[in-house]
Amino acid sequence: MMRTNTILCVALLFAGAAFAHSGVKNAAVKARMDAMSGIGAEMKILGTMAKGVTVFDQTAARAAAAGIAKHAAGTPVLFEADEDDPKSEAKAEIWTNFDDFVKKSQNLEGIAAGLSTTIASEADLGIAMKSLGASCHACHKAYRE
Repeated sequence: MMRTNTILCVALLFAGAAFAHSGVKNAAVKARMDAMSGIGAEMKILGTMAKGVTVFDQTAARAAAAGIAKHAAGTPVLFEADEDDPKSEAKAEIWTNFDDFVKKSQNLEGIAAGLSTTIASEADLGIAMKSLGASCHACHKAYRE
């Protein structure tokens, strides 16, 4: 039950991303949104395996975690400039507390990088989704509308 709830929460965090991207005029904001969608796509790969919708594939799971780490590593650079767009969900607190924002991104990167070499079985996915989801949630709670 806990694994299902974690997967559902993570899915909901990323569910609105596709709709949010239509009509974005600011290229910097669009690049940020695309990067977040990249994380969401990788989370979906892990989530479908964790739910048993797709068969566990260690190589694909580790690659998804590596993809999350790569996007997380690039996130601070995408947010260095205080750019806005009516479609943006980024809170102003990102730029007033940028060091914390960067730490949260680095935390996600570290978790995902570790998982990219340690996911060995389907049983590992519940723990992976829980830790990744908690990291995503911490940042979204503080810095996303």
